[in-house]
Amino acid sequence: MTTALPVVGRNALAGRSVVVKVPATTANLGPGFDTLGLALAHYDHLQVEVQETPGVFVDVHGVGAGEVPTDESNLVVRAIAHTFAAYDIPLPGLKLVAENVIPHGRGMGSSGAAIVSGIMAAKGLLEGIVDIDSDALLVLATQMEGHPDNVAPALFGGLTIAWMQPDGPRHKKLMVHRGVSPLVFVPEHAMSTALARSLQPESVPHSDAVFNLSRSALLIAALIQSPELLLVSTEDKLHQSYRAAAMPETNRLITLLRDHGFAAVVSGAGPSILVLASDPGQRLVAADLIAQHSDTPWQSLMLAVDFKGATVTRTDV
Repeated sequence: MTTALPVVGRNALAGRSVVVKVPATTANLGPGFDTLGLALAHYDHLQVEVQETPGVFVDVHGVGAGEVPTDESNLVVRAIAHTFAAYDIPLPGLKLVAENVIPHGRGMGSSGAAIVSGIMAAKGLLEGIVDIDSDALLVLATQMEGHPDNVAPALFGGLTIAWMQPDGPRHKKLMVHRGVSPLVFVPEHAMSTALARSLQPESVPHSDAVFNLSRSALLIAALIQSPELLLVSTEDKLHQSYRAAAMPETNRLITLLRDHGFAAVVSGAGPSILVLASDPGQRLVAADLIAQHSDTPWQSLMLAVDFKGATVTRTDV
C-alpha cells in the first residue's frame, strides 16, 4: 500500500464530504464457488461528512433501518476505520447517512457492499493525502470480508474472477455478453452465511472437483460469448446440494426452474435464487413460474449487470 504523508491530523480533513454508490453482487454463479462474482445494478448509497466533534453518527434508511448498529460497531464505520488505520491516520468525527436497498442476509452481497462503501468513503475522504489504488482497495476489502469473490465485483463491476496469491488477493474483470439478463428472486427469510459455510464438507470427491472445473470454465465462455450455454454451465456439485436442507424452498424452486430450462442457481450463500437468462424476455416467464409454484412470497428483481462498480465523489469541492 501507498504510505501516508508523515503526519495527518484530524483537522486536515475538516469539511470534507463524499457520496458513495456500491452495487449488489451475486457470487459463485453455480460452479464458481468462492471464485466468480457478478455485479448487479441494485445500489446502496452512502453520504459521509467529517465533523468537528469526535465520534460517529450513523443514520440508516431503507433496508436495515432500526436493525443495524448506528455506532462504531456499524460495518461501514468499521471499514472506514480499518482503512484509516492501514495508513496510520486518526479517524475524525464522522456523520454517515446510508440509503440501503440491497437485502440483508439474502445472498446479494450486503456485507461486502457495506465494507466496500466504507473503504471507498475513506478513499474519497483521504484524496490528496494518500493514493489508495485498486490493488489496495481489494486487499483492504478482503481483509475484512475474508474472501474476495463478493468484494471484487462490488469494487470493480462486471464479471470478476477472484483468487488468492501468497501476497494477497487478485482479480480479473470481464465484460458480460449483452444478452445475459440477471433475475434474482428474494424471499422474506434470511440465511446466515456462516451457517451456509458450515454445511460444506472438508473434502469432495475427485470426480465432483473435475465436474466443477469443467463447468466453471464453460461458464466463463457462456457469460462473455455464448449465453445459450448458461443452463449446462451453471451445474454444480461442490456446494449447493450440501446447503439444500437448510433452504428447502430455494432448492425446490431451483430444481423447478432448471427443469423448465432456466439457468437457476443459489445466489451467494442464499437463500435468494439467481437466474441467468439468455435474453430479457425469459425473465418474465421465469417470474410467472415462481409466482405460480412458490409457497411463500418472493420478490422478483429484474436487474442489469453493473459494469462500473463502486464510485466515490467528493461533494465539498
